[in-house]
Amino acid sequence: MLNFKNIAIRRGSRLLFSGASFTIHKGQKIGLTGANGTGKSSLFAMLRGELHADEGEFSMPPNLEVAHVAQETPALECSAIDYVLDGDRELRALQRQLQEAEQAHDGIKLAELHAALEHAGGYTAQARASRLLNGLGFSTEQENRAVSSFSGGWRMRLNLAQALMCRSDVLLLDEPTNHLDLDAVIYLQDWLVKYPGTLLLISHDRDFLDTITDHIVHIEQNKAEIYTGNYSDFERMRAEKLAQQQTAFEKQQREIAHIQSFVDRFKAQATKARQAQSRIKALERMELIAQAHVDSPFGFSFPPPKKMPNPLIKLEEADIGYGDKVVVRNASLSISPGDRIGLLGPNGAGKSSLIKVLSGQMPALRGKLTNAQDLHIGYFAQHQLEQLRLDESPLWHLQQLDKQALEKDLRNFLGGFDFRGDKVNDPIGPFSGGEKARLVLAILVYQNPNLLLLDEPTNHLDLEMRHALSVALQEYQGAIVVVSHDRHLLRSVTDQLLLVADGRIQPFDGDLDDYKQWLAEQKKAGDEPDTQAAANNVSRKDQRKQDAERRQRLKPLLDAVKKAEAAVEKYHKEQQELEQQMADPAIYSEENKEALKKLLSRKAQVDDALEQAELDWMTAEENLSQAE
Repeated sequence: MLNFKNIAIRRGSRLLFSGASFTIHKGQKIGLTGANGTGKSSLFAMLRGELHADEGEFSMPPNLEVAHVAQETPALECSAIDYVLDGDRELRALQRQLQEAEQAHDGIKLAELHAALEHAGGYTAQARASRLLNGLGFSTEQENRAVSSFSGGWRMRLNLAQALMCRSDVLLLDEPTNHLDLDAVIYLQDWLVKYPGTLLLISHDRDFLDTITDHIVHIEQNKAEIYTGNYSDFERMRAEKLAQQQTAFEKQQREIAHIQSFVDRFKAQATKARQAQSRIKALERMELIAQAHVDSPFGFSFPPPKKMPNPLIKLEEADIGYGDKVVVRNASLSISPGDRIGLLGPNGAGKSSLIKVLSGQMPALRGKLTNAQDLHIGYFAQHQLEQLRLDESPLWHLQQLDKQALEKDLRNFLGGFDFRGDKVNDPIGPFSGGEKARLVLAILVYQNPNLLLLDEPTNHLDLEMRHALSVALQEYQGAIVVVSHDRHLLRSVTDQLLLVADGRIQPFDGDLDDYKQWLAEQKKAGDEPDTQAAANNVSRKDQRKQDAERRQRLKPLLDAVKKAEAAVEKYHKEQQELEQQMADPAIYSEENKEALKKLLSRKAQVDDALEQAELDWMTAEENLSQAE
């Protein structure tokens, strides 16, 4: 096993490649490709011990026999076949020991050495060397000619034959076909296919590489990466990669242009309100960070609403609350196409209740709600995740919305939310919270609403999905009302802020920085004076009782955080232990093949479990923070 870990090689001040991390296992045949000067021969020199990596670690098992083709051939007077036999170093060592034992008349030693010579194939070595020479184009008469009598090209063939004669564990061949004719190339190709050791081959002959190699290490743009398969397989993978890069570049340019168009259009339309200017800044920042998300697995957009009545919905003199409790009084709100409203206010002030009234999920205690005839609401709230059919698939959920839709079209649509392949048919019961939230959003988008009511839509979503949602909402042509603790989302998709506080709904004349200041002032003032006075009059006994009730209320959330932290620590520790086991060269031996298979399987399970544990921990922390 040859193990490369973060290898960097320089020639003088010039970096050839860096960050090379891969493992070459026993018996693999590796083609090493890349433009001239990228570091292929330098990598060989490192394997031969002639230079050291400038960074990183290279390791291989001790006592491996590494063979390579010498670049120069001295003008020796020995015969060609003897020169080739010199490649079998074990044979030559045994022959020297035999000579010494004969001179010492050591019969026991002679018997042991003859047995060793037979075991090493010493009695057939001459025939093997002859076959090699013949296969590489030498005639029987040429086998006995002096090495010095051959020209440079033929001497290189002799060097190649000498390297092949070595019973090596690792064979390094740098452009071995350069001095061969077609017959010799075919012979060498067939010989290397049967070679039992590990082969590293530098060649620009694609047919040669295709027939022999099972992996390609390609050096390009100062990076060395390994690909599974022969050279044609590598070409296909590289072509796909380059096509993806081009597609990603084009996607990036489209996204930048798309966001820039919103910046330009919005600048022309926006008032001088602080939140409008805040949105312009957020849009400009989105343009700058677009490149960081070009490889995002998410790509979706809201289709234009079919109809856009004006106003879409109107709430007049409404009281909102539960039972006898009124949280918002005398609320009036008219929403028109293109409105992008963010709701601000303390927890419990009535933001979610307002959205529920607008969506029709709960009635107002008093007042009037008027919906336009062609109003089509898209409502997102956390409880909708619980309304998904856990035994059904993402594809099934969309098919319930559109019985006539082609499965291919639904699969393509779900792909934009990163439900791909078999995932579209999997039951959603085991899905993570983030996957379920993505599915609810997919269902919402597919229904093509003209009014979006979003109550904390980014809960459970990762950064890539949040960015994709922000971009999609920029393009959305209907009206938006959103409650969110994600300030980036609020800044980038809203241009009108409403404050829900103190039982009222009123415009907030400021941006999110101003709202932060408003919250600080409210906390400092202690809200209402009578509330503060009442708090001052609370007895110590009552205070202790309130603290106990608070601890009791928060206990399940604190327990959830502790449990999630313990799981993260447990899986992280096991991950480190598994990685330590995988760093042991002995695990890659033939006798440990099954153990390695189990180790790799467990490592994959632990990686997945750790990722889920970290998500659970973040969710638990967020739930506790909101409750506090």
